[in-house]
Amino acid sequence: MARNVVVTGVPRADIAAAERLGGFGVATVHEALGRTGYLGPEFRPAWPGARAGGTAVTALCWPGDNLMIHVAVEQCRPGDVLVVATAAPSTDGLFGELLAVSLRARGVRGVVLASGVRDVAALREMRFPAWSRAISAQGTVKATAGSVNLPVVLGGQVVHPGDVVLGDDDGVLVVPRADTGRALAAAQERADREDAARAAFAAGELGLDRYGMRPRLRELGIEYVRYDDHHG
Repeated sequence: MARNVVVTGVPRADIAAAERLGGFGVATVHEALGRTGYLGPEFRPAWPGARAGGTAVTALCWPGDNLMIHVAVEQCRPGDVLVVATAAPSTDGLFGELLAVSLRARGVRGVVLASGVRDVAALREMRFPAWSRAISAQGTVKATAGSVNLPVVLGGQVVHPGDVVLGDDDGVLVVPRADTGRALAAAQERADREDAARAAFAAGELGLDRYGMRPRLRELGIEYVRYDDHHG
């Protein structure tokens, strides 16, 4: 059962580093870190093109109850991403336009919810980034205590307050606060390799050759045969 506690003054990853990681994108950082931290394909942006990189403020709510989101807003500061888990599976629309207006006034970069969002047209118009497992008009009450800024689990990943949270069209990724520096270096290295590969492919080079896959094809017993010989 959730502890009814609000933790204040949590340490956060460097916001400039979080924003830089957001610029690299979820897929690049995920690969650079050895394919860790991805929340899974069920977390989708409320509108195409949403992108964010910031530091986590966490909230644990009960299904159909967004009281602790309102409590968490007070703990948010510029550069944060609000991350909301629920104590049991829920697709209710715990978050919508009015909460987005409140978070934007505090400089929050976006929100990630294990439940649902609503007011999608308004979120798209105001370009407030939101990722969730569902879109639902189902409303909520404000009646049950939960927690703010304790670790939560979304998509099988533990999110600690102050961790880096990245989101874009590919989904959502969490980077532990202590790994921020390593993530930046690894993401930059991967981005440089991707730039080089992009230029090579544009010039006509094949992935088979650039990535040295031809010996593997031979190991797998893949043979090339002429059509005439194969159908002769």
